Amino acid sequence: MTAVAVSPRVRALPLRCRNCGAETDAAPVAICAECLGPLEPRYDAARRLPTREEIASRGPSLWRYREWLPLEGDPPYSPDTGFTPLVEVPRLAPLLGVARVWVKNDAVSHPSLSFKDRVVAAAINAAAAFGLDTVGCASTGNLANAVAAQAARAGLPAWIFIPDNLEYGKVVGTSVYAPNLVRIRGTYDDVNRLCAQVADRFGWGIVNVNLRSYYGEGSKTFAFEIAEQLGWRFPTAVVAPMAGGSLVSKLGKGFREFLSAGLVEGELPRLYGAQASGCAPIVRLVERGDGQLIPEIPDTIARSIAIGSPADGAYAAESIRQSGGWAASVSDAELVRGILLLAETAGIFTETAGGVTLASALELARQGHFRPNDEVVLCITGNGLKTVEALSGSLGEAPVLAPRLRDVADLVARTSPSSR
Repeated sequence: MTAVAVSPRVRALPLRCRNCGAETDAAPVAICAECLGPLEPRYDAARRLPTREEIASRGPSLWRYREWLPLEGDPPYSPDTGFTPLVEVPRLAPLLGVARVWVKNDAVSHPSLSFKDRVVAAAINAAAAFGLDTVGCASTGNLANAVAAQAARAGLPAWIFIPDNLEYGKVVGTSVYAPNLVRIRGTYDDVNRLCAQVADRFGWGIVNVNLRSYYGEGSKTFAFEIAEQLGWRFPTAVVAPMAGGSLVSKLGKGFREFLSAGLVEGELPRLYGAQASGCAPIVRLVERGDGQLIPEIPDTIARSIAIGSPADGAYAAESIRQSGGWAASVSDAELVRGILLLAETAGIFTETAGGVTLASALELARQGHFRPNDEVVLCITGNGLKTVEALSGSLGEAPVLAPRLRDVADLVARTSPSSR
């Protein structure tokens, strides 16, 4: 295995199988040797947890919640990722038929403008704990950006594998950091299978393969921040996009952990999942009500969440059902309208996954899943500058005028409400 000296500053936690409960030492592995179930970090139940005041006194990053992250010590990398804004959007509340609406805006996440910065911060420090000198990923775009950016800052070589049809902005947003970027003919699922072989062959830290046990825990900080930013309370409902399904399940885990720690009181939020109808295996699993996920071949412009065989799909569906929530899928045309509506009402430009989130929230409202007294958080996970192709033909042309005041006055007159 390719390795350097293990960082003396940070130690990864041991692991336990989510399915059979088998325990193992800390290692860059994600699959249980006993039953092939997923491994998760094993936290010491007797560890001291911080108070609200202690958390609030810490720096504005995901590490303010370090007792719930799978590392001990002083993580050497990505010290300032996390703690993105929670923005109230009053204009969306009547459209959803609810009392209040907020947007958790990871479109401005540091450093690469998506929530994947959170999971990479956890994974790259796990790589340091294991002394791995090279990191990488299989990605539909956002994760590629996050790994490339954080590896560049850490001075680590990165090998990043993506489908060959990704949006130009996401390709540029990866290659600018000078990783080893490889485009693969095929879908994300093809790329992911290849990366499992790459991790075994070269011993690299592939963040969403052999480091996945540690990587996924970074998503919990989305839930922690929502609760803290609402004044140490829960919303009643949360809507999140689903790709591999990890975000929804980790949101549920994060909310439960804060409730168990006594940091928040009250009922846990209902969780709602969102997918594009051109690739919605988790939504269809929720709708069928069984436990067998049926893979799909993606056919949607929402490439960042177009995973036909989601690794955590069954767990996401289980989290949704247990919370009393539901799931919805929307067409490509509807997700584009969602992007435009969020920009026009919240001043937030999101990528296609965010358009799916808002459009699905509107569909869930139409189906009667929200209540008049609901307080809803929409999880916006990426920046719209990464997927500008999605808006082709949807935006009007700006007029071109001579530099004369009368021409501006004529235009104002033609566009005033009284002239329509």
